[in-house]
Amino acid sequence: MASFSERMAPVLVLWLAVCLGATWAVDRGNFKTCDQSAFCKRQRALKPGESPYRALLETMELTNTRLTLQLINDNNKVRLLLELYRLQGNITRVKINELKPLKPRYEVPDVLIRDPPTEPLSVLSQDENGVVLSLGAESQRVIVSVRPFRLDIMEGHDVLMSLNSRGLLAFEHLRMRKDTFSYKVTSTVASVWDNVKRVFSSQADPEAENKEETDAANQAEPTKEEEEKAEEGMWEETFKSHSDSKPNGPSSISLDFSLPGVEHVYGIPEHADDLKLKTTDNGDPYRLYNLDVFQYELYNPMALYGAVPVMLAHNTQRTTGIFWLNAAETWVDISSNTAGKTVFGKMLDYVQGSSEIPQTDVRWISESGIIDVFIMLGPTAKHVFSQYASLTGTQSFPPLASLGYHQCRWNYNDQEDVRSVDAGFDEYDIPYDFIWLDIEHTDGKRYFTWDPHKFATPKEMLQGLVDKRKKMVAIVDPHIKVDSNYKIHNEIRSRGFYIKNKDGGDYEGWCWPGNAGYPDFTRTDMRAWWASMFAYDQYEGSMENLYTWNDMNEPSVFNGPEVTMHKDAVHGVWEHRDVHNLYGLYVQMATADGLVQRSGGVERPFVLTRAFFAGSQRYGAVWTGDNAAEWDHLKISIPMCLSLGLVGISFCGADVGGFFKSPSPELLVRWYQTGAYQPFFRAHAHLDTPRREPWLFGPENTALIREAVRQRYTLLPYWYQQFYHAYRTGEPVMRPLWVEYPQDPATFAVDDEFLIGQNLLVHPVTEEGSRGVTAYLPGKEEVWFDIHTFQKHNGAQNLYIPVTMSSIPVFQRGGSIIPRKMRVRRSSSCMEHDPYTLYVALNTRGLAEGELYIDDGHTFNYEKKEFIYRRLSFSNHVLSSVNLVPDSHFTTNSWVERIVIIGSSKPAKITLKTADGNESQLEFDFDASMSVVTVRKPSMNVGEDWTVTLQ
Repeated sequence: MASFSERMAPVLVLWLAVCLGATWAVDRGNFKTCDQSAFCKRQRALKPGESPYRALLETMELTNTRLTLQLINDNNKVRLLLELYRLQGNITRVKINELKPLKPRYEVPDVLIRDPPTEPLSVLSQDENGVVLSLGAESQRVIVSVRPFRLDIMEGHDVLMSLNSRGLLAFEHLRMRKDTFSYKVTSTVASVWDNVKRVFSSQADPEAENKEETDAANQAEPTKEEEEKAEEGMWEETFKSHSDSKPNGPSSISLDFSLPGVEHVYGIPEHADDLKLKTTDNGDPYRLYNLDVFQYELYNPMALYGAVPVMLAHNTQRTTGIFWLNAAETWVDISSNTAGKTVFGKMLDYVQGSSEIPQTDVRWISESGIIDVFIMLGPTAKHVFSQYASLTGTQSFPPLASLGYHQCRWNYNDQEDVRSVDAGFDEYDIPYDFIWLDIEHTDGKRYFTWDPHKFATPKEMLQGLVDKRKKMVAIVDPHIKVDSNYKIHNEIRSRGFYIKNKDGGDYEGWCWPGNAGYPDFTRTDMRAWWASMFAYDQYEGSMENLYTWNDMNEPSVFNGPEVTMHKDAVHGVWEHRDVHNLYGLYVQMATADGLVQRSGGVERPFVLTRAFFAGSQRYGAVWTGDNAAEWDHLKISIPMCLSLGLVGISFCGADVGGFFKSPSPELLVRWYQTGAYQPFFRAHAHLDTPRREPWLFGPENTALIREAVRQRYTLLPYWYQQFYHAYRTGEPVMRPLWVEYPQDPATFAVDDEFLIGQNLLVHPVTEEGSRGVTAYLPGKEEVWFDIHTFQKHNGAQNLYIPVTMSSIPVFQRGGSIIPRKMRVRRSSSCMEHDPYTLYVALNTRGLAEGELYIDDGHTFNYEKKEFIYRRLSFSNHVLSSVNLVPDSHFTTNSWVERIVIIGSSKPAKITLKTADGNESQLEFDFDASMSVVTVRKPSMNVGEDWTVTLQ
């Protein structure tokens, strides 16, 4: 007889489908505001300018690697330990913890790729008011002020950043609850012992009173004032019907940062909001707490699926970054002294000689853990990217095929459905690389299995895709069906790998299978076991062309508080509240490791995750979750992916067409045109929506979608090269204009267009019924060329572009060379040996340069320098190809079949000289109306040295 959970699972799924289908909108009442989050409310009630913290200079110790200094809270005498590090690469690290906590406080592991290397600090000066330390580079120094405690980081006469300048440092020390029996016994014994000590020590030790102050601080006892201020929610908290037992009591932390001269801050994804972060004075702070939010609302600071606690600050002189390494629920307040001022108001200030310098103040508030913050001092955005990458790693280098098009839906019904959809792409001549299977492919939502009726012969299905050089992704979620006949569940339970509830039993909650357990991915041994389950002999029916999708890994718990796990669930010695935002990263980490291990360490993995944290870039791709088929959701995909790129996660995309609801043909076409120019390109749709394969909307729309997808495939060499660059440097693939034009204020808030690398500017059409868009082309000395027409436009202008339904406004920067493959086939693998066309766009000085990167597209052999990496340059009418890595070794059959030189005058003749010294004359055409030279069939191998000379 079926278990209760088995019988109820279909009912649960039906109920969810009805609720989602009926509402199609987030129920905000399911998610907390700051006022409903007790620690956020307490912290936000603190008033600026009343800091109780004082630095105790007599406790300062300076070694080769760090400075330590005690801080004391003059209200309750609790002492903190400040650790200050100067790190290599112009980074300053600040850690603050309790000097002697009642028990250890959580410090985030596994996010930093190594223990950051330090450089020595030195004392420049010291008096009773503070100490000045040298940070080495360019007269940089940090000033530690005593009362109140404050840190100022300076360069020359300029303050780059201040910590606790508003006095909002707050550290709720761990303490025993006063109404417990253990507290009463302990406090009684301690009181008697204190009286005994006081009698003897006051006679023998003239400094006894000072020592008592220290002892009191170390005991971390709340003062009478604190007791009176004890608020509801400090020791237990209720939200809706859910109770949080809070066995450790209040433990939140807070620190404020002031950024003089800054009006623009970015980052702290994931939020469905503009690229430039807004001030939060009149609303909730931005929230970082990974949550499963159905069809999220736009333009608000609500938490979404992922959390990266990294913020960038930018002005015309400098870019800096703040990395707040804390995995607990976090809120970020932003205020600005220029917020709300119109352009006219700012001009009036200038005319009237106002001396007020723009300033942005940021305050971070976390529920538990310690303060561990990395201050990245730039000075440029690319320096900040490099600094952050040195801490958390770079974007993993994905398989080339994963940069192609992905076709997904909840759900393709069976193997015949998969075969039919695959055949449809061939019939309509639309390329794709991956077809996806959602949860219905499994045997009753038991992951690592296949439905025995609908997917009875998965290897046959996968082999059919292999034969056509295509691939599949299947979903593997981290909630495990509680079923004694399910191997995965039995293994996890027998090994004790499930997360525990507060009472010590296995934590269980409701998700797609019904009653489910949640593996403790914070455990190294659990992750190793999970990885082993992807082996071909463990994951029955899997093959080398099957990859993985981790969804619901916030984790999603349908009957939990805020649709997630109870905070007092237990991971070993830690509460879930300490580790919550890490869970998704750990799931993706273990899954990616499994895909690598199954191939013996040879093949690169592809893993898509919904939940993420700092460092998730090392393990694969993310997407923006359960969006909707609405024009505003199409628009918001741009700033959402731009924000992720700024904090290291380049492999980002949105569900093309929208997950919920049904797009109009116009919206669907425009979404394909936008998605084709975003890093992760996947169409996806909800179970209850009508089918929307690209050929189902009539011949005209099919042709438009086909053209958008084909444009993606022609540019795969450039995309692949950009991801290699991101892997090496940490720079985003899809980036805001201000990153490349940091001194142009007109770019600072632009988020309806973007750059791919340095050289392609994209302004998608995201307005319904649009007949034209206005794109900002940056760079006073730049020229830009429409990639479709080769029309030339000057930089530093707003350009109105008339559009039709076929228009995708994309521009190549003058001064660049972009490789493309113009022979589009049914998948990227089918194009492996195809020839290249080089698009050479000349700048105003007749120069251009670019790169070409080629490897096998799927293994880790590039780590052994098995690749082609060449510099392409055009100067003095000569186009040349030079090896950038002379000791690299890789060969290709691909050749150059065409060179298109844009912005050129007509040459008399064109000659080719190859590496062996042979010279030959080349055929060419010249279009005088567009100043374009097209060199036909030069036919040299792309991996060799050569020069092409225009005479």
